[in-house]
Amino acid sequence: MTILTRFAPSPTGRLHVGNIRTALHNWMFARANGGRFVLRIDDTDPERSEERFVDAIRADLDWLGMTPDAEERQSARFALYEARFAALAESGHVYPAYETTQELDLKRKIQAGRGLPPIYDRAALALSDADRAKLEADGVRPHWRFKLDHDAPIAWDDLIRGPQAFDARTMSDPVVRRADGSWLYMLPSAIDDAEMRVSHVVRGEDHVSNTALQLQMFDALGVTPPRFAHEALLTGAEGKLSKRLGSLGVDHFRDVGIELQAVRALLARIGTSDPVEPIADAAPLIAGFDFARFGRAPARFDEAELAQLNARILHTLDYATVADRVPAGMGEAEWAAVRPNLAIVADAADWWQVIEGPVPVDADLDAAYLDQAVTIAAEIDWTGDPWHALTGRLKDATGRKGKALFLPLRRALTGRDHGPEMAALLPLIGRDRALARLRQR
Repeated sequence: MTILTRFAPSPTGRLHVGNIRTALHNWMFARANGGRFVLRIDDTDPERSEERFVDAIRADLDWLGMTPDAEERQSARFALYEARFAALAESGHVYPAYETTQELDLKRKIQAGRGLPPIYDRAALALSDADRAKLEADGVRPHWRFKLDHDAPIAWDDLIRGPQAFDARTMSDPVVRRADGSWLYMLPSAIDDAEMRVSHVVRGEDHVSNTALQLQMFDALGVTPPRFAHEALLTGAEGKLSKRLGSLGVDHFRDVGIELQAVRALLARIGTSDPVEPIADAAPLIAGFDFARFGRAPARFDEAELAQLNARILHTLDYATVADRVPAGMGEAEWAAVRPNLAIVADAADWWQVIEGPVPVDADLDAAYLDQAVTIAAEIDWTGDPWHALTGRLKDATGRKGKALFLPLRRALTGRDHGPEMAALLPLIGRDRALARLRQR
């Protein structure tokens, strides 16, 4: 089997973290199996679809390192849908229904009052040709429903949820086309999956009932359905579905300084039995991707966990990866020195200021001690390891050790009482700036 997965967003808004996770898992599964990953823009709704969101979806996937192997647009495939729809109408798999929204609402209320499930009663199937002709002569345009086969079992082996089974008699015949001729999600998606030869559909568990319906559509189309994997939905850190998850996307992650590698590492593993680890390279994440490792429990997304993971990954990134985002003039040595103290790349600017100066003057420091430091700093060899040369001689001269030895020097040289290793930082500050800072009072 040639593996082909698809990510099929509607361009009605920006991708959010749940969409990104779905796209990532489709991409990873395709890459793990030598397959192809296709972006399908589900833009059958012209009133809500916007080209700016199509551009944003492409840009977001590119930023995340998930550039698709191909792209399809549903708006370019209407002729295909018409042909397949006509064949289904001819075979009796779809039928016109004339109830208004208000009439359908009333039916559901009556059913609820009788303790019955809100299942469409198929009243449209009882209409005669004359009935339909009169309705249409009166200006009533039909919507179209797919006729479920109540005698056919609906079952599949889900790659995450295991064996699944539905009874078609407990489900309403789904509306597949509106009265104005526009398409709903279900049928065009099934037609595309069949025509594109999608091998695996990876999506959220909120689509499980859609899959049950679409399996009968695949059968009506005369094609073998793809395999399905329905993953648990994301929840917020508080353990329940969070509206905030719908507002977190690539723009947000970039704005707060999150690296794409951190987003990828977290979303690849949450909801699975594998630990979330600071893995910057996609290759090991892809190699270990397996639906058997996914659980049924909701996947917990925690921004604090993402921030911590981001810092851990950032501490492994080489200079070339961040060179275009660090302050002008900062080189590989400076990056290596300050990297362990960063939470986001933008923090490098603070430490670049520490290196370049000026730094705040601490008037409370021991002036006599700093005078000794100035004398020794002027004498030591700055081409080797000036920090250990300076502190070694100061220790011998003053008897100081520990914080009493190191902290006044750090405060005088950097204006801070914590930060990168001084052995790495002091050569970057340099002899002249160091002497000037030690002399400041």
